[in-house]
Amino acid sequence: QVQLVESGGGLVQPGGSLRLSCATSGFPFSDYHMSWYRQAPGKERELVAQISSTGDVTTYADSVKGRFTISRDNAKNTVALEMNSLNPEDTAVYYCSVLRFARRAWGQGTQVTVSS
Repeated sequence: QVQLVESGGGLVQPGGSLRLSCATSGFPFSDYHMSWYRQAPGKERELVAQISSTGDVTTYADSVKGRFTISRDNAKNTVALEMNSLNPEDTAVYYCSVLRFARRAWGQGTQVTVSS
């Protein structure tokens, strides 16, 4: 079955950087668009970034444009999210996700906390 395992979260000071990674298995990774979502306490889960199956098209939420970069390695079945200039509003659990057969699969999430 589909497995998505996020890593790389942690505590970082405002202005700092983190790189999240998602290891995938159980599906033909290079055939699917991949996404990163996040959910802050008391808020709905929101789409942060998406990358096409070949990696040549990326889209971002307005709140992270210019600060976050999504990338993928189809040889390693991984997708990453490079996050720079982090601010406290970026504090959330970050999830890797894939939409397959009209069902969205999720990883367990990785906590990102931006605080001084």
